Amino acid sequence: MKLFEKRPGLRINGEGVAEFTLWAPKAKFAEINIPDKTLRLPLTQDDFGHWTIQTNQLKEGDRYQVVLDKKTERPDPASLSQPEGVHGVSEAIDLSSFNWTDHDWKNPAMEDYIIYELHTGTFSPEGTFEGIERKLDHLLDLGVTAIEVMPVAQFPGNRNWGYDGVGPYAVQNSYGGAHGLQQLVDACHNKGIAVILDVVYNHIGPEGNYLNDFGHYFTSKYNTPWGDALNFDDAHCDAVRTYFIQNALMWFNDFHIDALRLDAVHAIKDLSPVHLLRELKMATDRLTKQTGKQHYLIAEVDLNDPKFINPIEKQGFGMDAQWIDEFHHALRTTAGEPATGYYSDFKGISHLAKSYQDAYVYDGQYSPHRKKFFGLKAEENPGKQFIVFSQNHDQTGNRMLGERTSQIHGFEMQKLLAGAVMVAPYIPMLFMGEEWSETNPFLYFVSHTDPQLAEAVRKGRKAEFADFHASGEAPDPMSTDTFENSRLQWNLLNEPAHQAMFMYYKALIDLRKQHPVFKKADRKNLEVTFHEEQNTLMLHRWQENEHAVCLLNFSDSIRQISLPDLERSWTTLLFSGDKKWNGKAEIAESFAAGTAIPVPAQSILIID
Repeated sequence: MKLFEKRPGLRINGEGVAEFTLWAPKAKFAEINIPDKTLRLPLTQDDFGHWTIQTNQLKEGDRYQVVLDKKTERPDPASLSQPEGVHGVSEAIDLSSFNWTDHDWKNPAMEDYIIYELHTGTFSPEGTFEGIERKLDHLLDLGVTAIEVMPVAQFPGNRNWGYDGVGPYAVQNSYGGAHGLQQLVDACHNKGIAVILDVVYNHIGPEGNYLNDFGHYFTSKYNTPWGDALNFDDAHCDAVRTYFIQNALMWFNDFHIDALRLDAVHAIKDLSPVHLLRELKMATDRLTKQTGKQHYLIAEVDLNDPKFINPIEKQGFGMDAQWIDEFHHALRTTAGEPATGYYSDFKGISHLAKSYQDAYVYDGQYSPHRKKFFGLKAEENPGKQFIVFSQNHDQTGNRMLGERTSQIHGFEMQKLLAGAVMVAPYIPMLFMGEEWSETNPFLYFVSHTDPQLAEAVRKGRKAEFADFHASGEAPDPMSTDTFENSRLQWNLLNEPAHQAMFMYYKALIDLRKQHPVFKKADRKNLEVTFHEEQNTLMLHRWQENEHAVCLLNFSDSIRQISLPDLERSWTTLLFSGDKKWNGKAEIAESFAAGTAIPVPAQSILIID
C-alpha cells in the first residue's frame, strides 16, 4: 500500500502492535511522547514528508503526544480520542475491539429514507450518544428510518453545533467518544434505523487547529469565510486529500455509518482534474465492492448544479443526494414569512410549485439576491436525489432567536408545512422535536476557551442578521443558558396538544411509507397547479393506475380547489384539520369526479 493510500494516525492490531503514520513535511524530526511512561519513540522519516513507526510500547489507553523537532508538542492530527479536549493529549484506542452485533443489517434504499436530524448535545437530557440510544423507541414509534447526527468531530469545550471541529478523526469526548458512537450505531441498526453522520470537509475550526504545524493543510490560493482554504489542489495536496478520504472510509469501516452528509461542499475549493468529491465517491464505491455494504454520500450544496449529483459515468461527482434549501425557502415564504435576506429571491406558492416539479427553483433565471443568472436544470435526476424539509438546524438556528416553526406559526400551519414536505416526490427530513411541536428554540451556541475568539463570534452573530433587518440582541453564543434553552422538552409529549401533533406526524409518515404513490420518489408522474391570489396548490401524483391528490391551502380562509380532470371518485386519506389532531374543521369522506373541494384554511387534504 502506498503511503498516500494509508490512513493517517494510530492503528492497533489484534496482537497489540501499534502502527503510526504521520504527515509532517515541515518537521526535521518527529517522535511520540508517552508522558505517563516517560517514554519517547522516534519516528522514521519516509517519502513525501511521512513519518512512521511500528511498536508494541504504545498500548490502548495510553496518553500520547506528537513532538516536532524536539520542542513542539501537539495532539495527533489524526487522533481517535481527545479525553482532555482539543488542546490536550491524545489517547490510543483500538476501534476494532468493539463487539458488533449488527451482522444482518442492510442499509435501506435511499428512496426509503425518512430522515430525522438531531444534535447529540441537546436531543436528550443526557446530551450523549447513550441519551440518543434511550430515545430510539420513540423514533421507531414515529416511523423514521434514518437519523442524521450533526457533526461529532472533537470541538472546543462541551457546547457546539459541531461545525467548529478540529479533530476530524476524534469523536467528541463529552458525547461518549468513539466507542459510544459505535454502540449507538449498533443499537440503531438492531432497531432497523440507518445512521447518517454529518461531516465537515470544507474547513477546520479555529480553536485547537494545529494542522499547519505539521504540513501544508491550507492554501492561500483561495479565500473562504474561514480564511485560507483546505489544500485540495495546490502543492502538497495529495496527503491532505488522503487525510479526508480516509476519514470518510473510517466512518464507514470502523463505525458502520450508513451515509455521510457533507457540509457545504460548494466551499470545497478544488480545480483538480478529479474533484475531491468524485474521488471520494470512487473510493466509497471500491469499499462497497470489497465489503458488499452500501454507503451513501449526501451533499449540502447551494449552487443548483446537477454535476454534484450526476453519476460518475456522466462526468458528475456522484453524490447520491443533496439538500434542497430552495424548497424550504419557497415553502416558508408561501406560509407568509417575510421575503428578506436570502428569502428575498422567493415568491411564495409559484416557487413552491416549481420546486415540486423541478427541485431547483432557480435553474437558469436571474436571481435578484445573487444579482446574476443562476442554476442549471436537473431534468435527469430522480426524486430520491433531493432531500426536503420545513426546518433544519441551519434554518432554525441561523435565525437570530433560533425560533422553530412552532414559535412562528400556529398549530394548523405547522401541520400543513409538515404535510407539504411528506407528500413531495423527494426524501423527507424532520428536525428533532418538530414531531411534537417543540417550543424551545434551537440557538447558536459555542464554548470557546479563547476570549478573543469568543468575542469575535458574538460580533459575527450580530452582523449576520443585518440582511434580515432583525431588531434586538442575539442571545450570547457563549452562555450556558443559550445551550440549555435549546434542549428538547420531552415532557411536552405528555400534554394533549403536543401528543396530537406527534400522532399527526405518525399518520403522515405511515402514509408516506405505505401508500404506493407516496413511497416512490417519482418526480415524473406528477402534476402541479396553483392559484397565486388564493395561495392554494394542487399536487397530483400517480403510479400506474394508483392516483393521489394533495390539496394545500396556505390562506386564512376556506378555498375551493379543483381536482384533476379524471373520471373517478375520490376518498379522503388524511386531513390535517381533523379533530383527532386538535383541528376544528370537518371534511367529507368522499368526493365526486370533477368537483371543486372547499379546503379549510391552513390545511392539507390528501385523497385517492
